[in-house]
Amino acid sequence: MCMLSFTDKSVAQIRQLEAEKAKEGQLLRIFVDAGGCSGFEYGMSFDEKKEEDKVLESNGVSFLIDETSLEYLNGSVVDFDDGLNGKGFDIQNPNANSTCGCGRSFN
Repeated sequence: MCMLSFTDKSVAQIRQLEAEKAKEGQLLRIFVDAGGCSGFEYGMSFDEKKEEDKVLESNGVSFLIDETSLEYLNGSVVDFDDGLNGKGFDIQNPNANSTCGCGRSFN
């Protein structure tokens, strides 16, 4: 089973976004897509569960993830940076060989 964890800062931000943007029956979806500067990019959105999704929980956050994204994100930590750079969510992925400067893309 995949371990994906959320820092306290990311949980607080996710809770705020849930209250503002999520519709009834939606959960946070974390996914990996082809694209970005380095080959793959991270994505997060609120969505309804699809048949192929797994529903996992970490640090009190229930989230949706598909099997392929699960493989790429095993061991990752989701953080939130609200500092001067205003970076937003940051996924620290031990499986990434390299990342681009924006931090949203990896290979």
